[in-house]
Formats: sequence, structure tokens, C-alpha cells
Amino acid sequence: MKYMLIFRADDTALASMGQTDFGKMIETVGKFNDELIRAGVLLAAEGLAEPDDGVVVDYSAEPPIVTDGPYGETKELFNGFYILNVASKEEAVEWAKRSPITGPGFKAEIRRVTSIDEMPQDNEWIKKERAWREATGQL
Repeated sequence: MKYMLIFRADDTALASMGQTDFGKMIETVGKFNDELIRAGVLLAAEGLAEPDDGVVVDYSAEPPIVTDGPYGETKELFNGFYILNVASKEEAVEWAKRSPITGPGFKAEIRRVTSIDEMPQDNEWIKKERAWREATGQL
């Protein structure tokens, strides 16, 4: 099963991270990533650029409203993610608990990634997506 570990940090956590030596942080996260790779569970991992470089598309109006970051109402920002292929939610939780980026203001949300196999297989759009995934080697 695939699980996404979504890492969030509040302003306090981001400030404390800013005081950490970047080289040391890369080494620490690199060692964790190496553990995930050696265990054979890592499918993807990415960090995200600063929020002031992003935008929000709000669909509550027509046409949708695009707002530049940073986002004043956000108390926690999504800063990066891992996608793991593990046997259970409990295993995903155990990996998240081993994350080297911890402390007050840091959180990880764990969500199962649904599979195309869970969708109605007789639906024309699911058939088209399955064909595309097969053609691009993603299935």
C-alpha cells in the first residue's frame, strides 16, 4: 500500500529550522532517506519552495481567484512529502516517527494513496487513465 507522509511546520518550527546549519540538515535527512531506500519503501520524496513563491487557486468564485503567497490565514504550511510503499498504516506511522525533522510545531499527516484498482473498472475515464499509465510505464 502507498502512504503519503505530508510534513507541516508552523512559524515557530520554520524559524527554528532557519537556525539549523543547512549542510547538517541535508546530512540528517539524507541518512533518513537512505534508511527508507535500503528498506525498499521509498517511492518519492520532495521538499517545497518557500510559500511566498506559491499561489492559491480559490474555487469559491467564478472565475477562480488566484492569490499569491504567503498565505496569511495558514497556521501550518505543507513543506514536503514522502510517498512510501509499506504493508500497513502502522508501518507508515513507524517511519514517520523516525523522521529527523522533529520538535514543537512540526507535524506529519499520513494519508493512504488510493489505487486506480479501487476505481470502477468499467468507467471509460478509468479505462483511459489505465491505458495511459500502462503506455507510460506507471502501472
